Amino acid sequence: MANKTTWIDPKTVERKWWVVDAEGQILGRLASEIARILMGKHKPQWQPNLDIGDFVIVVNAEKVRLTGKKLDQKFHYRHSGRPGNLKAYSYRWMLEHRPERVIELAVSKMLPKNRLRARMLKRLRIYRGPNHPHQAQKPQPLSLTPTRVPVPAE
Repeated sequence: MANKTTWIDPKTVERKWWVVDAEGQILGRLASEIARILMGKHKPQWQPNLDIGDFVIVVNAEKVRLTGKKLDQKFHYRHSGRPGNLKAYSYRWMLEHRPERVIELAVSKMLPKNRLRARMLKRLRIYRGPNHPHQAQKPQPLSLTPTRVPVPAE
């Protein structure tokens, strides 16, 4: 029997829809699982040069957790390219005003830095509350492994 490499046509890949509840989840652990699904690494036919990942819906984005002092010590920087226009946003401010962007940035930084990244990020949908408009796609709940990091008393 000859060993043959099987090649997949990305157009024929069946993409599933997954829904993830971000309530109480740690940001980095959540983002790495989402990135794995978006890349398609959970599928047996995964190839690094193909985009065969699934769709991911994240609900309750404002309830994601950051451990330690990251809320005040971690910053997101933006620069327009003009002199003196560097803007820094603390993650506490971002979670209050733009929690969708916090998860999107974390997932984006965990995806491959090539042309496939933008295509993979188009399949990520993030919503603040528990509701989303994708009920027609019949998303399946994605169960994440529980973490051992304790929840601080507030």
